[in-house]
Amino acid sequence: MESQNPQFQHTSTFETNDPHKPTSCSPANFIHKVKTNLVFRSKWAELNGAMGDLGTYIPIVLALTLANDLNLGTTLIFTGIYNIVTGSIYGVPMPVQPMKAIAAAAISGSEFGVPEIMAAGILTGGILLVLGVTGLMQLVYKLIPLSVVRGIQLAQGLSFALNAIKYIRRSQDFSKSKSKGERPWLGLDGLILAIVCACFIVIVNGAGEERREETNEETNGDLGDEERPREDLNGNMGDEERTMRKGRKFRKIIFSLPSALIIFLLGVVIAFVRTKVGNEFRFGPSSIEVVKISKHAWKEGFIKGAIPQLPLSILNSVIAVCKLSSDLFPGREFSATSVSVTVGLMNAIGCWFGAMPSCHGAGGLAGQYKFGGRSGGCVAVLGATKLVLGLLLGSSLVKILYQFPVGVLGVLLLFAGIELAMACRDMNSKEESFVMLICTAVSLVGSSAALGFVSGMLLHVLLKLRTLIREQRALAVLA
Repeated sequence: MESQNPQFQHTSTFETNDPHKPTSCSPANFIHKVKTNLVFRSKWAELNGAMGDLGTYIPIVLALTLANDLNLGTTLIFTGIYNIVTGSIYGVPMPVQPMKAIAAAAISGSEFGVPEIMAAGILTGGILLVLGVTGLMQLVYKLIPLSVVRGIQLAQGLSFALNAIKYIRRSQDFSKSKSKGERPWLGLDGLILAIVCACFIVIVNGAGEERREETNEETNGDLGDEERPREDLNGNMGDEERTMRKGRKFRKIIFSLPSALIIFLLGVVIAFVRTKVGNEFRFGPSSIEVVKISKHAWKEGFIKGAIPQLPLSILNSVIAVCKLSSDLFPGREFSATSVSVTVGLMNAIGCWFGAMPSCHGAGGLAGQYKFGGRSGGCVAVLGATKLVLGLLLGSSLVKILYQFPVGVLGVLLLFAGIELAMACRDMNSKEESFVMLICTAVSLVGSSAALGFVSGMLLHVLLKLRTLIREQRALAVLA
């Protein structure tokens, strides 16, 4: 899945071949690493990649704000800071997404309010922090077979894709997490708009890396002697050569368009057109206060939020993210320890002030990679945008987000899910594919990554025992 275009190659920030690069553990060395991690590989591609996980982020944040009075301004400020910090640390488009199991418990339960949400986030973050600091998370990462990880990734990718189709086909009421009916064909949030956006992404991006390879070939063609337009004896360019050159330039422009960014900006324009700005629309940040959490809230948050969230965070936010990052960025493998610690710290700090419980996610990473994100600068720009919006508009922004065309969000989420699912195409044996598909099926039907994980691990162990018994029988026959 690695790009063939040199401008998209990701180089390690820890290489020291450059004689001018600081090599000591000094502040100058730290600043150099941060700058290297945040540098854009390609300006428009990185900006385009920043839109890759908004199909997941916006619906969940909007639902929690409408149904549970989540402080949107505080959430934007803290998640913006998370984006900037993680982009600076990892140097890849490491996403910051909502904790989905906690969000589901909050939206579906009327007695699961902001104190319970924050308690669940703090407890989940605290446990992940302990697992990371003690090294237990790295041990878990080494013990889980690749086929089981791929099964979790495939289930998450297909789940995103199925939800995306639901967003596209049916109107949504995020405050109740329910569909309201069939989406009309016409209108500012109609089916035709969603279909046109999907077709535009396919034309520009293709299936993924093929677009960049073709763009690279065309670029090299323009620079190579064999592909340069030929001129006749009088120095005039032939009509056929002129047409070919114009065609190459046109294809190069089309294939380099920031498709996700264009579609998101279109959605923003539509949202402003549909929004009625009244006296309740105020500028300025929301007030940030420490959330008061009662004993009952701690109990409910742990039972209804932290317990179902922990397996999903461990498997999808840490294990799957580490594996996917090594697939997408060879040579830049991140330890499960560091990823677990960053997720833990985000929630151990931000949730006390009412920020939405957050984590990393393989789906968000795949989505940002799909649309061109290759560096930490991709998510840092997204984080800076969230920070500015949180400071300027605060919770008033919910009025605009509520009018954002859901069908457009569905299109972005669809391609993010498909990109994540396609990471599972490296299963080379029938046995690995068998384990992966069983794990995926159980995860989807049971709506539980933990259940799929247990099934996949059990199946993997049984198949290994079966192979061992057969080998022992074969040796006994030879003896």
